[in-house]
Amino acid sequence: MSSSRPLSVALVGAGPAGIYAADILSKSGLEVSIDLFERLPAPFGLVRYGVAPDHPRIKQIIVALYKILQRGDIRLIGNVEVGTDVTLEQLQQHYDAVIFSTGSDRDAPLNVPGIDLPGSFGAADFVSWYDGHPDVPRTWPLEAREIAVVGVGNVALDVARMLAKHVDDLMVTEIPDNVAAGLRENPVTDVHVFGRRGPAQVKFTPLELRELGKVPDVDVIVYDEDFEFDEGSEEAIRSSNQTKQVVKTLMDWTLKEEADRTASRRIHLHFLHRPVEILGDGRVEAIRTERTELTGDGSVRGTGQFVDTPVQAVYRAVGYFGSPVPGLPFDERAGVIPNTEGRVLGEDGEYLPGVYATGWIKRGPVGLIGSTKSDAQQTIAHLVEDAQAGLLHARGSDVGHDAMLAALEAAGVRYTTWEGWELLDAFERALGERYDGIERERVKVVQRETMTAISRGEEHDGRLL
Repeated sequence: MSSSRPLSVALVGAGPAGIYAADILSKSGLEVSIDLFERLPAPFGLVRYGVAPDHPRIKQIIVALYKILQRGDIRLIGNVEVGTDVTLEQLQQHYDAVIFSTGSDRDAPLNVPGIDLPGSFGAADFVSWYDGHPDVPRTWPLEAREIAVVGVGNVALDVARMLAKHVDDLMVTEIPDNVAAGLRENPVTDVHVFGRRGPAQVKFTPLELRELGKVPDVDVIVYDEDFEFDEGSEEAIRSSNQTKQVVKTLMDWTLKEEADRTASRRIHLHFLHRPVEILGDGRVEAIRTERTELTGDGSVRGTGQFVDTPVQAVYRAVGYFGSPVPGLPFDERAGVIPNTEGRVLGEDGEYLPGVYATGWIKRGPVGLIGSTKSDAQQTIAHLVEDAQAGLLHARGSDVGHDAMLAALEAAGVRYTTWEGWELLDAFERALGERYDGIERERVKVVQRETMTAISRGEEHDGRLL
């Protein structure tokens, strides 16, 4: 780094991990210039494209992220995909350091026979569809009356709730018109959620679980035989207020009388059921689970008792998984960029000078916003150490924001900016204000070309989907 200019840093990925890392770096005491790259025309990552639209409280995270980027000292460069529009080598020419915060965007695998049958889906793909992600198809095959969801985390709850909820109860949210149209034709009557361990081991948060019981015209059904507690379970309940609340909510549902279950749609929560096979002749027809039993420490073993539940679709919600970044090593087992506390490791196990990782692509898809912030602090602390040791140097002589934009323009890349996001944001909010008499905060634009044109102040044909 030349002493005559600020440290020039590129961050790749404008979700919470990238924005928090940029914010922490901007306050680190270094004189620094920060560019935040995003492959989509809009920022905010999984907060925009991974949170169910009927969770506006969670989406309030965007307000905090918005305030960080609105300051202007962190410059957004959107609609630019590293590996396609610009290479890592090019970034290293123009920046002293590059931080990857690309997250986990794929479904973790569920390795059981039949998982590849037609009618079997990944939850991440479904979430991307109902959240209006521009890079997924506009239609979704909602044809099943009975559906299985495998997983006991909040994503599984989101998927189950979105499948069971009546579309009229979603029209106050930001769901795009194509999603509303698809859900309106949804014939579902029963959604079965399966987890291999007991009620004290689920990963639901109390608020998410309680909200499930408030969905209009949807009954939540639990089964007495699934409520088993060993010493490990009792300890989990004693030591965690969150677990205690979750178990209480589940136990309360066991007290509901059959006569009170009058809804047209039902969500069934099954515990101590391990999925072992997806059954069907040419497409999904049932899911086979093995009953499990707790072993004393909160883990489970199989009992040899199998149950077949008729379903015509299966959604696996067993976690997210990272994608490789062109030009970098990748751990295919863990779905992360190999690193030590955020310093990226090369094929030889040595540090790659000036290359860092933060967020889920660094540690895997675990932890919420608090974890993301502490994770970013660790990575940025190492970057600051390396900068102060004189280890960070761009490979080229034409360094920084203006040089990068000139290179993108020369390559014909139609990048977007923070000012462009404000144009798109205002456009979506205006759509919500004039939507068929329903008061909506916004209606998402799904069509990528339209998003890009609006953000760049260009003419467009008005296609929103």
